[in-house]
Amino acid sequence: MKKIVLLLVFFLAANDILAQEPNTIYGNYSIELGNEQHHIKYEISLNSNGSFDFHSYSKVEGGIPPETHVYGKGNWNLEGKIVSFVTDEEKDLNEKYTLDFNNTRARFITKPPRDKTARVLKTQLKFFESKIFWIKGLNICKI
Repeated sequence: MKKIVLLLVFFLAANDILAQEPNTIYGNYSIELGNEQHHIKYEISLNSNGSFDFHSYSKVEGGIPPETHVYGKGNWNLEGKIVSFVTDEEKDLNEKYTLDFNNTRARFITKPPRDKTARVLKTQLKFFESKIFWIKGLNICKI
């Protein structure tokens, strides 16, 4: 009887782990902030092969320059609910891709599979650590 109970507990635990497969994290995330005079858009794509692409667009009326595009790329890794980003300085940084995502981490936030309530919780990344000062604290939702 003990073996059956242990087997059942193991099966339920394994089912919860499998329900949180990392494939739910793959995809595109985006957020737009500001108004007509000052508009900012952040986009990140987490690819199934473990790579990512980041794009920041800023348009400031009267700014010099009025529009800026900043890019970053590299690899990501999911450990539990923490996403770690790595940029290979030799391979990922060049004239276009200038953002160094080394030591950048974000929390992956999604509605738990056990939560059967009607509450809506958008899947998102909440950046809590980065050398890029304007990324720290950024919440970006999956689209």
